[in-house]
Amino acid sequence: MPTRPAPPGPTTRDLPPPPGVTLVPGGADVAVYAGHADGVDVCLFEAGDGEGASERRVPLRERAHGWWFGFVPGMGPGTRYGLRVDGPWDPDHGLHHNPTKLLLDPYAGAVEGDVTWGPEVYGHHVDATWHGDLERRSALDSRGHVPRCVVVDHAFDWGEDRAPGRSRSETVLYEVHVRNQTMLHPGVPEALRGTYAGLAHPASVEHLLSLGVTAVELLPVHAFTHEPHLVRRGLTNHWGYNTLGFLAPHAPYAAAADPQGVVDEVKGMVKLLHAAGLEVVLDVVFNHTAEQGRTGATLSWRGLDQRAYYRLDERGRDIDVTGCGNTLDLRHPVVCRMVLDSLRHWVQEYHVDGFRFDLAVALGRGRGDDFDPDHPFLVALRTDPVLSRVMLVAEPWDLGMHGWRTGQFPPPFLEWNDRFRDTARRFWVGDARAQAHGLRGHDARELATRLTGSRDLFGARDRGPTASVNFVTAHDGFTLADLVAHDHKHNDANGEGNHDGSDGNGSWNHGTEGPTDDPEVLEARRRAMRGLLGTLFLSQGVPMLTAGDELGRTQHGNNNPYCQDNELSWVDWSLAPWQEDLLATTRHLTALRRTMPVLRQRTWLTGREVDDDGTLDVAWFAADGAPMGDRWHDGGVRVLQMALAAPADDQAGALLVVNGAAHPVEVTLPTTGGYRLVWDSAWERPPADGEPVDGGAVVPAMTLRLYASGPS
Repeated sequence: MPTRPAPPGPTTRDLPPPPGVTLVPGGADVAVYAGHADGVDVCLFEAGDGEGASERRVPLRERAHGWWFGFVPGMGPGTRYGLRVDGPWDPDHGLHHNPTKLLLDPYAGAVEGDVTWGPEVYGHHVDATWHGDLERRSALDSRGHVPRCVVVDHAFDWGEDRAPGRSRSETVLYEVHVRNQTMLHPGVPEALRGTYAGLAHPASVEHLLSLGVTAVELLPVHAFTHEPHLVRRGLTNHWGYNTLGFLAPHAPYAAAADPQGVVDEVKGMVKLLHAAGLEVVLDVVFNHTAEQGRTGATLSWRGLDQRAYYRLDERGRDIDVTGCGNTLDLRHPVVCRMVLDSLRHWVQEYHVDGFRFDLAVALGRGRGDDFDPDHPFLVALRTDPVLSRVMLVAEPWDLGMHGWRTGQFPPPFLEWNDRFRDTARRFWVGDARAQAHGLRGHDARELATRLTGSRDLFGARDRGPTASVNFVTAHDGFTLADLVAHDHKHNDANGEGNHDGSDGNGSWNHGTEGPTDDPEVLEARRRAMRGLLGTLFLSQGVPMLTAGDELGRTQHGNNNPYCQDNELSWVDWSLAPWQEDLLATTRHLTALRRTMPVLRQRTWLTGREVDDDGTLDVAWFAADGAPMGDRWHDGGVRVLQMALAAPADDQAGALLVVNGAAHPVEVTLPTTGGYRLVWDSAWERPPADGEPVDGGAVVPAMTLRLYASGPS
């Protein structure tokens, strides 16, 4: 925690100190926002006192602009504390104050313990005869049933740590779950598996480096808890999209047992990943909290000031655009400040390199409840001297009205490109299925748009192709292997009657549902996976690979294992020969992208002349080697060639040949270029270095090829 001298003059101040706990000589200044409260107490506990018999209450006696603040003697690193807030109880006007509920400080630097679900954690009466009325419960204290805040010391030996500073055109994102990645990794010591330290272990880092990724995008590592309906079924919120604290790391992911050790372990992970040249991006959940709807628990924000923190209608009901019961209201300056302070905290104290914003549209909904690209929060992000310099990635949708906003976020945001995902899946999987059943697949025009960076979505405001985060799978949905092996989701293990998870997966089992020994089916599945990976890594934009897809990881058809902390979700590192081949293919593709700048350009490809001989930055040819011309408008064209001019004389140009037909096609390469084949999705495994390669003139069905021209 920062230390500063005690303020001069009288104890009463016009302005509060910084939010949360600020260490000063002899104790700490504490500031909490509770704009409609009548009183706020800081409650101090001895370490290890789970029942809270040692509780000592210190009232905050100063108040300004809705902030309660004051000096708490003896408070320092290691202090366990919580908050109690008294005030009016009027749920129909958004007021849920109840002093029997111990609350978390939204600015807590560490959180110890978890929620024990029972009637004690609810501010209102909840029992077997409850019918939804919200009568304040005063008999049950939540102390002993909720986590405690812990004051931590943020001093850390960063040594020579510095951000890798990758350009966006170089970036290859790897979406990874801290626990899943190493729980079964044989090279990681057992005590470190599934932890921050395990992710940064040399055996884990070696895989990341050999894979050619440049940044890990971590599923949520903010402190979170598990929904009561999952706990009743013996499950957990494994993905972590259920936040308890925005400035505190999730302690169960640490090998360390004490809160200070957890904080230091996260910093150590970032430091080691940076030393290996890897950036760290956090998936952050600021659209909702773990308190669910207004009939949910009182854990922090609801008990402090429900009206300030959450979007409510005129009857005090939640305006839920997240599907999780509540929506944080970033129109309120205190909430907006909390989110910005959290982001700066993770950059300045933990040295992270960027953020991916879950359901980002919810963060930009303005006074009329519609999305506003110039929302004050988005403007603040873009102008903040710290945050405007890190990677900002939007998931450009939420579940509210008009929630899909792909391409509409302002620069410098990058955005998850769901149109890329859907187009790639449709071309290589859905259309293959259609053709196998005698139907005609879609033509290749939209695929061509995605290959060149999706200018139709990101062409405005001078954003460039690196605004598009291209992906074919993500944590939610089928894995790459399951996408080509299942027609239907198989989510029964989640206990929701197979009703959870998406029904629109764009998948095809290639004739047999799930596991099979049929060699033709297996070969077709593997080729489809390679076509998808090739499209991902050979397109303009920023590719994102889901952890385990390079290994052909399966979730056995479960497309929503958010509650499965077991072998269903953990990466299995025991690989069959075909998985070794897929890993070699992925490494080969990332290496081609790294060594061929033509595949990762910062500016749009528009068909402009780039040389005196009339060479175009991008040119399109049909199977016969002649320009596409009017054939773009022929129905059902699924064969095309995309020629990319070398961006510099000493670099290679590229030619992508796409055959999306259900039969082999003879292709004549363009007459200029001197092309050599460097990858073919028909290959089970890339040839060894120096091994002669000749793909021939006939391109097999459903195949993507890459040729290089110019310097080798």
